[in-house]
Amino acid sequence: MTDSTPPANITVEMFRNWRSPVRGSLNPQRMTNPVWKWLIESRLTAYQANALFHEPRGCGVGPGWCFERFGQSCTTLPDGRTVWLAGEHEDYYDVDFFIYNDAVVVAPDGDIEIFGYPPDIFPPTDFHSATLVDGQIVLIGNLGYPDDRRQGVTQVLTLGLDHWELHPVRTEGVGPGWVHRHSARLESDGRSVIISGGKVDRRDGASVVENIDDWRLGLGDWRWERLTMRRWTRFEVFRQDQDQIHLWSMRQALWYRQYGSDKAEEWDRQLQAELGSPAKLDFLPLLYRPPVAHEELPKDPEAYGVHRIRVGAVVVRYVEDTPTVQVTVEGELPAEDIEQIRVDLIQKLEALEQAPIAYRVIPSA
Repeated sequence: MTDSTPPANITVEMFRNWRSPVRGSLNPQRMTNPVWKWLIESRLTAYQANALFHEPRGCGVGPGWCFERFGQSCTTLPDGRTVWLAGEHEDYYDVDFFIYNDAVVVAPDGDIEIFGYPPDIFPPTDFHSATLVDGQIVLIGNLGYPDDRRQGVTQVLTLGLDHWELHPVRTEGVGPGWVHRHSARLESDGRSVIISGGKVDRRDGASVVENIDDWRLGLGDWRWERLTMRRWTRFEVFRQDQDQIHLWSMRQALWYRQYGSDKAEEWDRQLQAELGSPAKLDFLPLLYRPPVAHEELPKDPEAYGVHRIRVGAVVVRYVEDTPTVQVTVEGELPAEDIEQIRVDLIQKLEALEQAPIAYRVIPSA
């Protein structure tokens, strides 16, 4: 973060006029203003900006405009400009939570242009991919607000780099669905984009699931093609009472306990209040150690909450989320081994959560 002092030309009145996010009404609508330019350059959070001007936050005021975002794409153009697209600030529990639908263009000399768009042209978008192709940026995927997600649909948009117009694309074929947090790769011939990884919200009552297949989007006919059909066994476990799983808090408490931190007692008390009795953290290191012959695999520091073991030649991946733990068997294992893995996980998680644990099979897409 650079110097957080507001420039002399930004008055309290000016800050109040531009402190809030505004959707565009044109395609595009130039929305460059001194307040937003300063917030882009300083990378201040909405909270920090409001504090500098002693302005209120929360109910009745709404979220503050901010360039400190998650799930925002950044594309470098051949002339050195960078194009930042959309993203979200914080999460739903924060008063400044907002999912943006804008484009910010930063020139090598520091000049900044900001463009807004109508939400029916550019929906609030985050955790998408952005691929530079022939004078345009192709945006694929979105997490977005829950009410905007559509089962079986993959959001695809194009942003022209001449006039900054943005257009939704109607695709053909069957795509990955409401995918986000994925990777996108332009094929060497420049005629298609390969999508892999990420997560898919199926909007069918199940949890958000991993995208385990690869997909190709043709840039000439905008047709999806499925490249793989991995029939891997997948299931998820969750508390029967639909409460959140407390694994993150448990890991924090165990870490503080192991390192003799003064905060250990505080975390233990918090967990006891949430669970109803003292946490049985001794089960935590054994959670993903089923009673079948296996090898523990090293953790990927970039993959938070992911734990892997190898059973024979097959990798078994456990992915922790707040409401569930999802298990993916990346290959074929005997049914009795899969059953032991499932039962073992349920029993240990019940001991940790001190509550009944249920499971459901995740069907193939």
